[in-house]
Amino acid sequence: MEWLKIVIGFFLANALGYGGGPSSIPLMYREIVTHYGWLNDLQFSNMLALGNTLPGPIATKIAAFVGFNQAGTVGLIAALAATAIPSAAALIFMLSLLHKYRQSVVVKGMTLLVQPVIAIMMVVLTWQMAAGTIKGIGIWQSLGIAAVAFWAMGIRKIHPAFVILAAFAYGGLVLSHV
Repeated sequence: MEWLKIVIGFFLANALGYGGGPSSIPLMYREIVTHYGWLNDLQFSNMLALGNTLPGPIATKIAAFVGFNQAGTVGLIAALAATAIPSAAALIFMLSLLHKYRQSVVVKGMTLLVQPVIAIMMVVLTWQMAAGTIKGIGIWQSLGIAAVAFWAMGIRKIHPAFVILAAFAYGGLVLSHV
């Protein structure tokens, strides 16, 4: 019955994840790490980093990995269905509503006011992941890597996939020997 837990966990995370994959990641984290314990913080961080280097939506990659890891092919299918079906159904329903009421002040207000909530969810997830990193490699390594990543992506406009690959290489070649 592990597949049923997978369906429930991914359905909840994706049905409530307003704004797509990035906004559903904190909800997926809660289900995957906190609620069910399918992965620990480090495993989730590694999966998220690797998933961001691959093409396609991050939510489906997370679902595929965790579903297969927990219940094989049945888990993979259950996780992908629970991830894709809520958003597809909601998209069809919401687009018809938004089209009908696109000039409504209420609709405009709803979409604007949910954005700060999503931003805070991302900050909380970042804080939790940073705490695990600091615990694992120390504050100075963490701050140094964060500063280089910010410089590379924010200032030099290097694609995040290359920054993640560089971090993997640094971790494998340098940090493993420290």
